[in-house]
Amino acid sequence: MLSVEDWAEIRRLHRSERLPIKAIARVMGISRNTVRSALAADGPPKYQRAKAGSIVDPYEPRIRELLRQFPTMPATVIAERIGWDHSIRVLSGRIAELRPVYLPPDPASRTTYLPGEIAQCDFWFPPITLPVDHGQSRTPTKLPVLTMTCGYSRWLSAVLVPTRGAEDLFAGWWQLIHNLGAVPRVLVWDGEGAVGRRRHRKTELTGH
Repeated sequence: MLSVEDWAEIRRLHRSERLPIKAIARVMGISRNTVRSALAADGPPKYQRAKAGSIVDPYEPRIRELLRQFPTMPATVIAERIGWDHSIRVLSGRIAELRPVYLPPDPASRTTYLPGEIAQCDFWFPPITLPVDHGQSRTPTKLPVLTMTCGYSRWLSAVLVPTRGAEDLFAGWWQLIHNLGAVPRVLVWDGEGAVGRRRHRKTELTGH
């Protein structure tokens, strides 16, 4: 079962980092369906006790009430508020498991990557009209710029390609990789038809 910490991290990656489901699944080493379920859930997964009969169990409702009002309240203060007279280590362990549910997302938090681990690929359409030969011009929808951003270095590269078709996409993709001088371990796309399509609730690579 998905832990509360993993549930919170999935939602942070999706909302703050704006990573697609496919990238989150790879980064966290879980299935895409698990990611989708976490994003669709109305709330965090219910806490599952590690073992039955813990001495903390009778105090849990009061602990949750305090965390709901004061998410960062130290365990020692909670112990005083609930009249805890047992081992602080046992209480601290339960509080550490419950606290992430009540903590607000950190807007300054960032996901870190290893060098060469991942690169995000996408199309950008510059908001311009470009004159071409014979008095014609191209609007933004006909000016696809293929971009690739490395997760670790934030190195951004781009190339203007004729169309979003597979032939032009892969030719431009190869140029970006060649200019980078290395191939990232994971190349992430978000629903690009020339790379893969959703069919029968499964993502399939497009054949070329």
